[in-house]
Amino acid sequence: MRHHKVSRGVVLRAFGVLRQEGVAEPAPGERWRVVRAGVRVDRRPLDQRVAEIITTEGLRVGEAFPSAAALAERFGVSRPTVTEALEKLEAAGVLAGGGQGKVRTVRAVPVREGGS
Repeated sequence: MRHHKVSRGVVLRAFGVLRQEGVAEPAPGERWRVVRAGVRVDRRPLDQRVAEIITTEGLRVGEAFPSAAALAERFGVSRPTVTEALEKLEAAGVLAGGGQGKVRTVRAVPVREGGS
């Protein structure tokens, strides 16, 4: 809005057109994102994608977990959005610690959904 000096209504209408044309889509917790042809987009909730870091990076119980700032950059979302996802993981018992100046650690390795 500031960059193009237009109202919020104009921006929302523009996003509507981009959505109709399949160029952009709303993303929960991420505002809007560009949809690129041929690119697979992970539409799982952010807390699930963040939890997956534990298994994909082989983190063990007690190890330090990446900071909210690092995760925000990695996933292209705001720090408050990442903080909300981290709080969900803390409530679920997957992460421990956190808070201002405290390092979050892995409390439990999440179980993958589905089966083999």
